Amino acid sequence: MTRFDIRKRDGLARTGILETGTATVKLPAATEPDALFPALANAPSINIPLSAPAALVQDFPPVIPGGPVIIHPQRGNTSESGDCVMVANWHTAFANPRNYVDWLVGLKEKIPADTAWYAPASALPSTVAILCYSGFELFDYTAVDLKSAQGLFCTPEGDFPADAMQAGICTCPGCKSGNLKEHNREALRQEIALVTRFIHLSQLRELVESRCRMDAPQVMILRHLDRHYAFMESAQPVARSGILRANSGESLQRVEVQRFADRLLTRYVPPRCDVAVLLPCSAKKPYSLSQSHRRFQQAVGGRAHELIVTSPLALVPRELECVYPAAHYDVPVTGYWDAEECAVISGILARYFSRHRYRRIITHLEGGALTVARQAAALCGITLEYSCTENPVGTAALNALDASLAGERRIKDDRLHGMLSYQFGADIETKGITPRGRFPELFWSKGNVQLFSLDTGTGLIRPTFDGWALLPECYRITIDDFVPEGDVLVPGVTGADPSIRDGDEVLVAGARAIATGRAALSAGEMLRSRRGVAVRVRKIKKL
Repeated sequence: MTRFDIRKRDGLARTGILETGTATVKLPAATEPDALFPALANAPSINIPLSAPAALVQDFPPVIPGGPVIIHPQRGNTSESGDCVMVANWHTAFANPRNYVDWLVGLKEKIPADTAWYAPASALPSTVAILCYSGFELFDYTAVDLKSAQGLFCTPEGDFPADAMQAGICTCPGCKSGNLKEHNREALRQEIALVTRFIHLSQLRELVESRCRMDAPQVMILRHLDRHYAFMESAQPVARSGILRANSGESLQRVEVQRFADRLLTRYVPPRCDVAVLLPCSAKKPYSLSQSHRRFQQAVGGRAHELIVTSPLALVPRELECVYPAAHYDVPVTGYWDAEECAVISGILARYFSRHRYRRIITHLEGGALTVARQAAALCGITLEYSCTENPVGTAALNALDASLAGERRIKDDRLHGMLSYQFGADIETKGITPRGRFPELFWSKGNVQLFSLDTGTGLIRPTFDGWALLPECYRITIDDFVPEGDVLVPGVTGADPSIRDGDEVLVAGARAIATGRAALSAGEMLRSRRGVAVRVRKIKKL
């Protein structure tokens, strides 16, 4: 009987504690499999190829009493919550990145969410980051020991001939003593420790983007995973701690960037205004705290809807500048936007302007941002006006922007409405609701009743019980007939809105109490797990 307690998630990657009948290990980890599962040493009929047809797989159903549960792409699920599952021959999947991802998605969708995943004979210092990103936590030393037998020196950047040990690349005890096997094992342990650290920082994606540069199949795996947007999106939190570093072309396709564009184009409701101004981004986030955007806002004077053109997020309405990842990304600024970048971002702009028609669109941009604005205009058949084409923060450009808006009426500053539509998909009436506080520490009230506040860490709106009453029946979790005395655990959950993701603000509703808090799991994981915290509760109200 195994038990897996998950401690930290970063997308599919997780850390935790795995307990078996013989040992306890912190995951992710590499270990001797016999120490955890002695029955593996003599297990028959488990080495079935991943590409084997269903008929063959059904003829040799692998069952190991006291061992991990063997799973296969062509076999139904036989595991339960808390089990450790093993995918035999997973190392062969690297040879075909498309199959790697298709098999992974198929297996993940049918296996309970709270199981530990073991990839035997697969982990090398150069592959363990992508394996953990794919949702594996348990590894062994088989692959690195084979490299040692082949006379290869393993590093996170790849494998080298054994004489590299004398080059001073590594100073581990194995290298000092000339023990290649010990070096390779230590290199694997160190890389797993680094991966664990990045999971705790919620930045494993950044590590994987840097590691995969040295191996084409890993780049392909990352790109194929990004194309499975629905699968990957359900596993990603709505906000992370730290900075989203968009340092490679793959950053354009990562889930957080795609999700922002998707919600912008399908949920977000702009203010009632028929004049828009396209503005450049700033290094400082949120943009309104930067000196350049203070000058932009002074020139606009509230007479137009402000839209910031940026890479990789494409378009950030002023109301959404605090929302993750708009206030949390960093991108290398060179002034040059490549063809792929321009195509992706101009496509998003064109779809936005096709959906929301403005009477006037004034472009206050330069460089790559100006290029994508022109491409978008050509795609959706709109006409742009130009207040400048270079040096947008210059006095002459700002005066031209001010003059171009002469005679236009001021619009209502309704940041709350835009954020609620983006976060909850709700188009609610905000008349009579007034903001208080100093940006970005804001809250909103109606009379003396507080309705919403802004979480400055994530940019999400936190509704009070009165605020939830204004929202439609969305982002609700139902629980059994009990009064929570703290966080809501998975066994108490009876239903959840499918839209809920890790980190979402939710309302918990039961027969005897309601509660507000933040989801610790996606809706799918809540309903497919038996252990763990479902909601981090902030306030409870007995009925």
